[in-house]
Amino acid sequence: MNVLAQHIVSWLKEYARTAHMEGWVVGVSGGIDSAVTSTLCAETGLPTWVVEMPIHQHPDQVSRAQTHMQSLERRFDNVSRARVDLTEVYDRLVAALPEAEDASGGLTLANSRARLRMTTLYALAAQRRALVAGTGNKVEDFGVGFYTKYGDGGVDISPIADLVKTEVFALGAVLGVGQEILDAPPTDGLWGDDRTDEDQLGASYPELEWAMANTDSDPSGWTERQREVMVLYTRLNRANQHKMNPIPVCQIPEHLRA
Repeated sequence: MNVLAQHIVSWLKEYARTAHMEGWVVGVSGGIDSAVTSTLCAETGLPTWVVEMPIHQHPDQVSRAQTHMQSLERRFDNVSRARVDLTEVYDRLVAALPEAEDASGGLTLANSRARLRMTTLYALAAQRRALVAGTGNKVEDFGVGFYTKYGDGGVDISPIADLVKTEVFALGAVLGVGQEILDAPPTDGLWGDDRTDEDQLGASYPELEWAMANTDSDPSGWTERQREVMVLYTRLNRANQHKMNPIPVCQIPEHLRA
């Protein structure tokens, strides 16, 4: 491990100690963020449960997730893996919902997949006195809000949320994450097909990282593509503030209290 990895692992161990919890539960998707997070949790030496939760999942994602989980089990005695197939649960939820036109273009049901997974992770964590470790990175969590509210955004602790995506990839290489995951285009795995994060966002992670770092910069020297990316980044950042800001609480004036 390098110094960065050691820092995160130490931070995780201290948090678990002060929280009086016994280990970690991590949802594994077959992508770089969950691979890095689960490896960091395993490195703490505390019991780490890695969980695959397919819902009409693309075969490539399933294969990468399973390969990574098997690798962790071989490398770490404290790692256990589980598979909770949520496809039938999801299908029954969809069937139970009232018929309605989805103005979100399918995003409503995609987000429902993430929320079913969150519920599953918390059920497993409660059984094991464990903490749910989040897999969001800095661009997703604090830049463009590319996550599901109360889905993959519903976690106890966020080990990599101060790292941008390119830093997560670099850390993954240091931690021994498999080349198949390092080479795979990032995807949220919520659609049952092979669409990537870039397909959904309209820009690559390096481009979004540039925008996040240059929101206050002089635009006079920007290329046309950089201007396009900044417009895209700004729109996503503004639209998703409801995810990134604390939940609004209506403050009651004292004179209105009984």
